[in-house]
Amino acid sequence: MSQNDHPTDRPAADPAALPPDPEVVRAALRHVIDPEVGMNIVDLGLVYRIDTGAGIVVEMTMTSPACPMGDLIMDEARYELAEAFPDEPPADIRLVWEPPWEPAMMSRRAKLNFGWDAAKAD
Repeated sequence: MSQNDHPTDRPAADPAALPPDPEVVRAALRHVIDPEVGMNIVDLGLVYRIDTGAGIVVEMTMTSPACPMGDLIMDEARYELAEAFPDEPPADIRLVWEPPWEPAMMSRRAKLNFGWDAAKAD
């Protein structure tokens, strides 16, 4: 071992490593359930933006600024992303209020789950 080698040094990050796929991030966030309505935050339309260019950045909202479960939901999102991407730095989850959430942002699956008729679900 040379004088510049240290057994505790970590290998350098692989510059060719690809960033996480945003669809895989979205899939991990589908494990986060809004406990008040029993539906995942992706299908509820709460996830507005996912960027994986320099770490994982998620912009999301709540159904209302007065949502009592906001901190819990954000903690769950952080947990799920840490589990799905253990080699990535902790995700930067940003709570945003623009645009305001509205039921039309829900997926077709969520709309049908809540009993919206087919015309409203499209």
